[in-house]
Amino acid sequence: MSEPQPYTPGDRDDFDRLYRAAYPRLLRTLYGVLGDPAAAEDCVQEAFVRAFKAWPRFRPDGSAEGWMHQIAMHVAISYRRRVKLREVGEVIRRLGRPSGHPDPADAATRPALVAALAALPPRVAAAFVLRHYHGYNNREIARMEGVSERMVGLRLSQARKHLARRLGDEWRGELPTSTRQSVEQL
Repeated sequence: MSEPQPYTPGDRDDFDRLYRAAYPRLLRTLYGVLGDPAAAEDCVQEAFVRAFKAWPRFRPDGSAEGWMHQIAMHVAISYRRRVKLREVGEVIRRLGRPSGHPDPADAATRPALVAALAALPPRVAAAFVLRHYHGYNNREIARMEGVSERMVGLRLSQARKHLARRLGDEWRGELPTSTRQSVEQL
């Protein structure tokens, strides 16, 4: 995705412009990766705090939004690791007790597709969200992620197989078209 005007490292106005341009897309991406809107918002905010601290060192030879995406994905991966550790600690603490029934409100607040995406490895979920919800092509995703287009294709294939196993063929109806116009509607 080309940027209309280059960003100058260390310039506060340019960082503000980057924040306004990238925030909505990063929030939707991390929501797709984490499956929790509050966690996604916290992670995006944390990513921008980290980026602001590093802004004077940003190299303008790359995409500023791609740079932000990488920072946000690192924050989201760290977040998921912390959550997993807390969950493991809770399971260990409760060993031997009968498990409670799942809260029906949890199922009502998370669509099945978002829950299934949250079960994927973060980079696989991110590739899927970037492709199908944000309309990026494989080349753009590869550039953002710093991987080959083949790796992006493998991640997308892995995501589609996981979703088909977990949700059946119905999940395809929840999938927006891969056009940039639909990105703004999300």
